[in-house]
Amino acid sequence: MDDYLKKFMQFMLVERRMAKNTLLSYERDLKSYLQYIKHVEAVDSLNHVQRAHIVHFLSFLKEQGKSAKTIARHVASIRAFHQFLLREQAVYQDPSVLIEPPKSERAMPKVLSLEEVEKLLDLPNGQGHFGLRDKAMLELLYATGIRVSELIEIDVEHVNVTMGFIHVTSNTNKERIIPIGKTAADALKRYIEHGRQNFVSKNLPIDSALFLNHHGKRLTRQGFWKILKKLAKEAGIDSELTPHTLRHSFATHLLENGADLRAVQEMLGHADISTTQIYTHLTKTRLKDVYCKFHPRA
Repeated sequence: MDDYLKKFMQFMLVERRMAKNTLLSYERDLKSYLQYIKHVEAVDSLNHVQRAHIVHFLSFLKEQGKSAKTIARHVASIRAFHQFLLREQAVYQDPSVLIEPPKSERAMPKVLSLEEVEKLLDLPNGQGHFGLRDKAMLELLYATGIRVSELIEIDVEHVNVTMGFIHVTSNTNKERIIPIGKTAADALKRYIEHGRQNFVSKNLPIDSALFLNHHGKRLTRQGFWKILKKLAKEAGIDSELTPHTLRHSFATHLLENGADLRAVQEMLGHADISTTQIYTHLTKTRLKDVYCKFHPRA
């Protein structure tokens, strides 16, 4: 069995040109699989492996607390291995052909509480051009729910603080107009009028980007991520925070306060409303937590 595993790994490396990390994952998965069928199922030949043996192994992984994603990866490794054996005529059947990977549970997005959002948004005090920029970015993200990738692609001409909206283009080139509230509009106006020009470099052409870094160039996603982590630490926010957290919080808080699901879908730029519906599940979970925490007979 081990000899065939070596041949399979060589095939995946040379013929399939598989990435190193993927190869290591396949090898690790298959070693545990072969150990199981040899020592637990007492199978002494790959020709004797049956579908039931594979099902037992997957059940064993589940009992070990492995996630659906990890088990699905094992299934992919096992399928590829048995297909290879069949092509090489090392076996006369493929017992993995009807094995279905488990459906991965969709992870619930992490959101901030209203108190955490307020602490984060209040932190940039607006003193100096860095404070004005950071305040405008955070207020805009929470006001619109746009992606960070969309935020950094906004040009000055895409903002209309007088009418209260921004023009956004997604990475699939879909355009949408999103309203912004007074707080975000005021923060943007202060940044554009009193902060942005301090980022403009005298030695470089003026960038059309709305948000600039200290070199006078368009702010990058990595640059924003560093700013967000620094501000979250200063605000004392212990919750898991990613560049997408304010987007998740925007959608969840809107729905919690009775917003129409279709309107939220439009603002988020979701092509399928089922993507937006995950936030309704999240609000129900949060409501249940509140009920269990505060109802005297819960």
